[in-house]
Amino acid sequence: MVDCVGCLNPTKTLFKETNFSPLSSPNHSFHCNYGQNGFKLRRKFKGIYASSTMSTPNHPRPDSSIDVLNQGNANLEVLLAIEGSLTNCLSETNLHLTVPGLKSKTRGKVRDIYDGGDFLVLVTTDRQSAFDRVLASIPFKGQVLNETSLWWFDQTHHITPNAVLSVPDKNVTIAKKCTIFPVEFVVRGFVTGSTDTSLWTVYNNGVRNYCGNALPDGLVKNQRLERNILTPTTKAADHDVPVTPDEIIERGLMTKADFDEVREKALNLFEYGQRVAWEHGLILVDTKYEFGKTSDGTVVLVDEVHTPDSSRYWIAKSYEERFRNGLEPENVDKEFLRLWFKDHCNPYEDEVLPDAPKELVCELASRYIYLYETITGSKFDIPKTEIPIHDRISQNVSSALASLK
Repeated sequence: MVDCVGCLNPTKTLFKETNFSPLSSPNHSFHCNYGQNGFKLRRKFKGIYASSTMSTPNHPRPDSSIDVLNQGNANLEVLLAIEGSLTNCLSETNLHLTVPGLKSKTRGKVRDIYDGGDFLVLVTTDRQSAFDRVLASIPFKGQVLNETSLWWFDQTHHITPNAVLSVPDKNVTIAKKCTIFPVEFVVRGFVTGSTDTSLWTVYNNGVRNYCGNALPDGLVKNQRLERNILTPTTKAADHDVPVTPDEIIERGLMTKADFDEVREKALNLFEYGQRVAWEHGLILVDTKYEFGKTSDGTVVLVDEVHTPDSSRYWIAKSYEERFRNGLEPENVDKEFLRLWFKDHCNPYEDEVLPDAPKELVCELASRYIYLYETITGSKFDIPKTEIPIHDRISQNVSSALASLK
């Protein structure tokens, strides 16, 4: 699919021009000018602006220069709702204390998972995770991830079944209980990234065979690969570890038959996701999938699919020119927040991390909503605030569980 991205015909109307500004200094102020057609966010920096330096294979553009999306056509109602919800995020849930029938709680990086007997209740919170830890809470993030995944789950039945049973709340999915494979299936179409396990990081450190994939010399950051590749990792509580297909089978993590089936599903899902993203003016750069087996032995897709949390998205129409000029792609994901933390601390080793700047938290919330609306073609439904979000979720889950009995 990567080979075809450049030759597909984009849709006639992708989206309005977006304006990116490089951010290199924490000393900056934001000013919003509101008008009839939405808002314009004007960034005013007290420090110097980062230069758009040219990159070469040996001297990539420094990650300290961060491109921040200025969505001039963003909806004013959404922007005001984001700012008004900064102190009202869903950072933690305790449904096992408020909903009868839930046996236990497992706290993941983003999701709180409750055991309901024959099924699981998955609550997607607003926690923002990267570097194997929580960085911040992002308004409406949980709703965006849950509803984005549900849209993709519905669109990909022809590739693989999934574990979804019902959706009682904007932040909640009730799923079949499965035996989860202890492997994350990461599929990549480009050499990019900033974390320790990202393809660009390991490639820039000299690795030329990664997770069983031979990589040629001379690749540049953000370059499209000749073909999509699978780079699986083991699932671990503290840090995911890259692993080869042979190691997965040798360690007994999966049988060869299961691995081959899941590998095919993962690559087909990614190719389909790239095609859909391109039709909406976006490039699906990389993503991760998780799979499990139901009690009858069916392999199903679980967790999330093609969300801005599990995936990297770039703006399609500007990619080629920016790549030729050594500029970072215009992105619609959390990469800029990851880079901010890398610039201001050691996010893997520092015991205490700095607070994420309010303006970047709002920016990320806006991007997530923008991506949801762009991909699904649906208007984001701002949740009502008459009922506290935890109470709303408790009521909706209680009603759903009663109907499942």
